[in-house]
Amino acid sequence: MRDTYPQIDKEYIKTGKVRYALMDLPLERIHKLAFKAAEATYCAKDQGKYWEMHTRLFEYPKALEPWSGHAEALGLNVGDFNACMKAGKHADAIRADMKEASKVGITGTPGFVIARTDPKDPKKVTGVTFIRGAQAFAKFKAEIDKLLK
Repeated sequence: MRDTYPQIDKEYIKTGKVRYALMDLPLERIHKLAFKAAEATYCAKDQGKYWEMHTRLFEYPKALEPWSGHAEALGLNVGDFNACMKAGKHADAIRADMKEASKVGITGTPGFVIARTDPKDPKKVTGVTFIRGAQAFAKFKAEIDKLLK
């Protein structure tokens, strides 16, 4: 996905053809720190550094703790970050994402839902396609182009 996302971003998201939404699905049964990692990204988001934390945690998957080290490396206010982590400020939102992912049948990461929104009601979608696992750009391009026609 590290090579695929920049291509999707350039060709579809930045051109306004596609809207990209991210949902959390930390797989706690596989990775005991996954949920806390998701929380860390949102605590970093509070200080404007969501993607920086997201990227950093994937770069250092075997050195996640202490979380404050990542916050410090990104230039965050470590006290505020630590307070956010300790309070579990974003836990309910992450759990809500997990529940929503489960409802639509996403059980693993990465998982992608590609759909067309109804112009009359943007909450409704049609043409739903699932892409499971990290895939090459060509796979996404084929599915997205089908929906855009």
